[in-house]
Amino acid sequence: MPWWRSSEECESSDMETGPSAPGGPAVVLGLQRLSFAYQSLLEIPYDTILQQQDTLEVLDLSYNSLDDLEKLSTLILDCNNYSAHVKFPYMPSLTTLWINKNKISNLPIIVEEICCKFPNIKILSMMNNEAAPSYFNGGSLTQYMDYRQYVISQIPGLEVLDDTEVQEKEREVARKTYRMQRIREGSRRRKELHR
Repeated sequence: MPWWRSSEECESSDMETGPSAPGGPAVVLGLQRLSFAYQSLLEIPYDTILQQQDTLEVLDLSYNSLDDLEKLSTLILDCNNYSAHVKFPYMPSLTTLWINKNKISNLPIIVEEICCKFPNIKILSMMNNEAAPSYFNGGSLTQYMDYRQYVISQIPGLEVLDDTEVQEKEREVARKTYRMQRIREGSRRRKELHR
């Protein structure tokens, strides 16, 4: 059995074989599980993984020599089922996160997670989520502006939100609007730490 397939994967009857890589085995399309365990990989095999993006549920990269998650700068999670309660790993190298068209409904929770796990985030796109009201999902202009001001106030280093660059004037308004909220939250956190 080829190294990239497990016995569980072979049970699917709707798999198709794609073109083989030069000098390599044919790639089986439609896999739900894909294992690259024990392959002495130095890099994540993104090309092969992306070929399975419509069906892949489990990816095993155990027991390799990978270290490039520390170098990851862009993470795209569009069109999934993520809620505001998604938990990300800590990735200080990440500067771009696209999490458009998901099921995110609680803005403060997702923004706090992003702030904590991606301290160097510069570009964030959350379009077409309930927590990001806009014309995409029936939100008003007032709701959209409030959403932008909140996110910009909580992530001071943000340069682009959704499809629009953050202007300095907008940053000042956001800071003033949400200044008191940040002060209250900081005070609450300090009290919790001292309990």
